[in-house]
Amino acid sequence: MLGLLVLIGLAPPVSGAWNNPYPEADRTANTLYAAFRERPKHLDPARSYNANEYLFIAQIYEPPFQYHYLRRPYELVPLAAAEVPIPIYLDARGRRLPDDAPADAISQSVYEIRVRPGIYFQPHPAFARDAQGRLLYHDLSHAELARIRTVADFEKAGTRELTAADYVYQIKRLAHPRLHSPILSVMADYIVGMREYATTLGAAQRELSAGGKGGAYIDLTKYALPGAEEVDRYTYRVRVHGKYPQFLYWMAMPFFAPMAPEADRFFAQAGMAERNLTLDWYPVGTGAYMLTVNDPNRQMMLERNPNYREERYPSDGEPADDAAGLLADAGRPLPFIDKVVFSLEKESIPYWTKFLQGYYDRSGVLREAFDQAIRFTGSGEAALSESMEERGVRLVTSIDTSTFYLGFNMLDSVVGGYTERARKLRQAISIAVDYEEYISIFRNGLGIAAQGPLPPGIFGYREGPQGVNPFVYDWVDGQPKRKSIDAARRLLAEAGYPNGQDDKSGGPLVLYYDTAATGPEDKAQLDWMRKQLGELNIQLVVRATDYNRFQEKMRKGDAQLYVWGWNADYPDPENFFFLLYGPNKKVGHDGENASNYDNPEFNRLFERMKNMENGPARQAIIDRMLEVVREDAPWAWGLHPKTFTLQHAWVHNAKPNQMANNTLKYLRIEPEKRAGLREAWNRPVVWPVAALLAVVVASGVPAVVSYRRREARSQRAGGSA
Repeated sequence: MLGLLVLIGLAPPVSGAWNNPYPEADRTANTLYAAFRERPKHLDPARSYNANEYLFIAQIYEPPFQYHYLRRPYELVPLAAAEVPIPIYLDARGRRLPDDAPADAISQSVYEIRVRPGIYFQPHPAFARDAQGRLLYHDLSHAELARIRTVADFEKAGTRELTAADYVYQIKRLAHPRLHSPILSVMADYIVGMREYATTLGAAQRELSAGGKGGAYIDLTKYALPGAEEVDRYTYRVRVHGKYPQFLYWMAMPFFAPMAPEADRFFAQAGMAERNLTLDWYPVGTGAYMLTVNDPNRQMMLERNPNYREERYPSDGEPADDAAGLLADAGRPLPFIDKVVFSLEKESIPYWTKFLQGYYDRSGVLREAFDQAIRFTGSGEAALSESMEERGVRLVTSIDTSTFYLGFNMLDSVVGGYTERARKLRQAISIAVDYEEYISIFRNGLGIAAQGPLPPGIFGYREGPQGVNPFVYDWVDGQPKRKSIDAARRLLAEAGYPNGQDDKSGGPLVLYYDTAATGPEDKAQLDWMRKQLGELNIQLVVRATDYNRFQEKMRKGDAQLYVWGWNADYPDPENFFFLLYGPNKKVGHDGENASNYDNPEFNRLFERMKNMENGPARQAIIDRMLEVVREDAPWAWGLHPKTFTLQHAWVHNAKPNQMANNTLKYLRIEPEKRAGLREAWNRPVVWPVAALLAVVVASGVPAVVSYRRREARSQRAGGSA
């Protein structure tokens, strides 16, 4: 025992941390470590429409366009395409129209996309060929497939150059009857012939099923789609009904990434799906990374695509980007990181602990650890806590392209309508519902109060005094200040409800708040909403129902006040203003206009604005639209959420981009710096073990001495005998 203590005392310092969850061989590897909270369901770009899935496939698949990493407002730039095309407009007889032709004269918009030559797919067995050029693994027997468990079990892999036909093939896949693409219904309204194409493929599928071959491969190359056609090896053409400039934003999503027919045919072989050998499990793309480990119950791993072409870090951005160090790598080839390891973390506390230990490079600010990570300055601004600053952690914030609001049903006899009485009532409530307080209490400061439907980063949004809603805010000392509750009370009196009493009936003003928030955790927010209207002596009755009943009330227009939200599909003002466009009303049209707002002037302005290019003329129309809806106040404008991200000092080039998903290629890390800090933060503490052993030894010494004395007495007694 004494020898063990001596060895512990003389042992050299331990190299590395004993709690490191990663192999010691990867100590200084150029690997980013991250976590995911929910297993992805679909990795097939025709089916995926979820942020936790885009986290992976956006690094693997390359649509023709992407969003510039640094510029704001968000801007489309080429990715696999050589340039972002300018559409050609045709009339009903197929004759070309001028670029400034009115939208009602345009029958079709034609987009011609030129693919960059020299782009190659990742290595994959779907492309492997024998000496005669025949595909090796496209006619596997049952015996051959029985030996295969993962794509890595195939001995050979191949590649080929990306062509325009691969993009056409993927657009066709959106109509495949077995894929159930979530955007088929939308694209059927726009892509020429898409609806009929879906019908044709459905008939082909039924014919196969009738012959007992329901799972057989449908060769889409044999079925022409008028709205998507190959022009030459590197050029394809997409035809869209009418004028729809937002279509380019759709084409920046993975839905429009290329799909090699060889990959689709490879995975369509009988027996593949039973082994999870599908495009939903093994993506095949041309992007900066490829998925090499798919174990969604434990770990997902992306590795650098060895066939990735030359792409370089952007050389320009916003004015503040240079000072923030975001242009230090300008012009350098991408990606910077060799491997990205995602570990499944279902619980928040282990996730946060591993971030503090340095085993995750980045983290969101978890609710359970908010006070440990964030403090608020005297001016109310969020800043890092002292403990985070001591570790060199950086705080990166961004405003989401989302909006959440308190809505008024414009069909309601009390809060709805376009009279001065109803308008001033809504304005008074908009002032009284203090969203700055709501953000502070219920969102830990993670948000900004909205001045209208447009969040920052969307064209048309204005900063400074020009961007303030003058019916709710004043511009004071360089910032917006919510009008006083006295101002709201004056408006309420002007509306005919002095001190919350209806001057017509003499009774109290009672309003109804419809919600699907029925859990105990929602009580505080509902009480808060009652308190806000209580400041005006308005009695608020909460009508809480289950979600299905709430949706039914919204469809029928039976709700009065409600809370709703919207996350942008693409960064265009049309994607927010359409929520207030009359023909999109929820009642009678089943649209997304949940307030059933229908102002003729706003509708006319929207119809002019929606198809315009960004520029001064469009900005002027947007400014007027904002004036109209701010005065009408169909919403109490609510908030735009804010995202806080923490990153360690060894992570560089992180700038939140709410539209782009393919951002891992821009990040750079310093592995040596990370290894040193990990060891400093997780240094094994040996002395308690030694102390414990010393106590054990010390407590055992009397027993050993006593035992030896008894043995000695026994020996002497035996010798005397």
